[in-house]
Amino acid sequence: MKFLYHLLKPSLFALAAFVIFSESAAQGITTPPGGGNQKSVTKQYIGSMVYVEITYNSPDVTAPNGDDRKGQIWGQLVPYGLTDQGFGLRNPSPWRAGANENTTITFSHDVTVQGKPIKAGTYGLHIVVEESGPWKIIFSNNSGAWGSYFYDAAEDALQVEATAEDSEFHEWLTYEFVDRLPESTTVAMMWENKKLPFKVEVPNMKDLYVAKISNELQTSPGFQWQNWNAAANYLLTNGDDSDMELALTWAESAVSAPFIGQKNFQTLSTKSQILAKMGRADESEKVMDEAIAIPGTPAAQIHQYGRTLIAQGKKDKAMEVFKMNAKVNKDTWPVNYGLARGYSALGSYKTAIKYIELAKKNCPAGPQMDALIANLEKLKKNEDIN
Repeated sequence: MKFLYHLLKPSLFALAAFVIFSESAAQGITTPPGGGNQKSVTKQYIGSMVYVEITYNSPDVTAPNGDDRKGQIWGQLVPYGLTDQGFGLRNPSPWRAGANENTTITFSHDVTVQGKPIKAGTYGLHIVVEESGPWKIIFSNNSGAWGSYFYDAAEDALQVEATAEDSEFHEWLTYEFVDRLPESTTVAMMWENKKLPFKVEVPNMKDLYVAKISNELQTSPGFQWQNWNAAANYLLTNGDDSDMELALTWAESAVSAPFIGQKNFQTLSTKSQILAKMGRADESEKVMDEAIAIPGTPAAQIHQYGRTLIAQGKKDKAMEVFKMNAKVNKDTWPVNYGLARGYSALGSYKTAIKYIELAKKNCPAGPQMDALIANLEKLKKNEDIN
């Protein structure tokens, strides 16, 4: 069933509605959308789980007969305020936020809109357009009614306000996601010269990920140490102090779970960082000593750990790590570059120059070599390269 979006005079509306309903029911065939208002669907994920989807019929500024309706959309074709649309419940009703049947919006999870909570589900989307002041956006529990003709305020799930803005011209009514962040997005309704943005946020994104990850680790992904390590790293990066016990549990599984765990630089490094965040510095350092001593640990990873120690102000410990790297991995350019960094941190610039010159001999051309040469020039000026 398809209604013409375009406004009909009240005296003609009931007859037109009767004809459309009767013909649709009798024919039961697929016909073009009423008024040429094509159906559109737009969907945006917030993170990797939560999504917002809007389904609407999209009217255009140009009328089906070719008339240019610029300047006649807001306050005319779309009336200001609530209006009796001459059909249905005859309640004062908002605009259907599109054409033909209900515009709907679906939230896959509980979210907030303009800071107000709304449950996961599909809602009828309606807008009260105002000549001045904020517009109202209405989310109705009745998502199946035709347009706004059967709008009943008692079925509202949520009403919020948003400020309309002047916009570049849009011939077709369009919904876009104009701001996309890890825990929120901004939806914008745009038509003719107006834009109405409203913000959708996920208030508990971390909890959603933790619950999802916890479930996944009980299934086939839980049989790979890489997934336990990734889970621990997620909490290390995104969690607060209260999450570190769980992060450590996951890290321990990555290291030593029966048939699954693997003690390597990656898993031990993750465990060490979590211990450090928990304030257990001595344990953290011991775990890293174990990590860099594992046979086959790449020189570049040991080098990076030494740099981390320098950044933490642990210059002597960093020098120990760089020397150990030199003992295990011999004369490679990351090893010599690390020794140069270590001696630079200790203020021994001449010795640092010696090792950076050695690093130049087998450093590959490209960004690494460019950085190495730039640091050599700094050392010649007795400037630190840490």
